[in-house]
Amino acid sequence: MNSTAIEQSALSLPKPDRAHLVHLLLDSLDDPSDTDIQELWLNAAKRRADEIDSGKVKLVSGQELERKVQTLFK
Repeated sequence: MNSTAIEQSALSLPKPDRAHLVHLLLDSLDDPSDTDIQELWLNAAKRRADEIDSGKVKLVSGQELERKVQTLFK
């Protein structure tokens, strides 16, 4: 089925069904692909590694992090 046939079929649907289809199609445009997600994670990891290497951020131990979190929730 080509896009013209799909368009014609979609346009022949009742209005509520067309609205539902529009909603599904628009939602599908917002979903990033697996490749996009992987690229975002890799960019974030590289940025964080660069921040650590440059000394922009200070690493803390797991124990220190636990103490800080407990302090925040007291």
